[in-house]
Amino acid sequence: MEYSGKPGNDHCQFCHQPIGTTYYRVNAAMTCPGCAEKARLELGRDSAVPFGKSLLFGLGAAALGLILYAVFMIQTGISIGYATLAVGWMVGKAMLKGSGGISGRRYQASAAILTYLASTLARVPVWIHYRPELSGMLATIIPRALIFPFTRFADDPFRGALGLVILLAGLSIAVKLTAAKPLTVDGPFDNTSQRRP
Repeated sequence: MEYSGKPGNDHCQFCHQPIGTTYYRVNAAMTCPGCAEKARLELGRDSAVPFGKSLLFGLGAAALGLILYAVFMIQTGISIGYATLAVGWMVGKAMLKGSGGISGRRYQASAAILTYLASTLARVPVWIHYRPELSGMLATIIPRALIFPFTRFADDPFRGALGLVILLAGLSIAVKLTAAKPLTVDGPFDNTSQRRP
C-alpha cells in the first residue's frame, strides 16, 4: 500500500493500520477502504450470536446492579430508588459491549426488562436482611417485589410517585443506550491533501 500525506499519523480507527492514499469515514471515524467495506457488509447486522452475547452481558450487569442496589439500601437506609439510574446505565452499556455495538428494538426491550428486574428484585435481599424469616418465603416476596413500585402508592403516595418516576428514568437510560444507531459510510476521500471533511 502506498502512503501519502503524513505517514504514520493517520490510522484506521478499526484496524489501526496506517491510512493510504484514500480513506473513508464510518460514523465520522477515519477508516481504511477495507474496514469501510467490511462495515458496509457486516457492521450493525443483527443475529442470534451478538444478541445472545448482549443478553449474557446484560444479565451480568443486572445481577451486579441488583447486588450493589441492595447493599446501597441496606447501608444507607435510602430506598427511594436512585440506584435504578446506575442500574439502567450498567445494563445498557454492558449489552452494547456484549453485542459489539449492535443495538435495536429487541435490545431496548431486553435492557428495560433487565433493569426493571434488577431494580425491583433488589428489595428481596433488603427485606430478608431486616426480617430473616422471610428467606423461606421467596415464592411470596419475589412477586411482591416485582409489583412494589405500584403497590407503594397505597402506603405512601408521594414516595411511591417519586420512586416510579426514578424507575422510569432508569429504564429510559437503558432504552436510550441500546437504541438503534444509524451506520453511515462516507467517502472515499483523498488522503494526499491536508484538509479533512
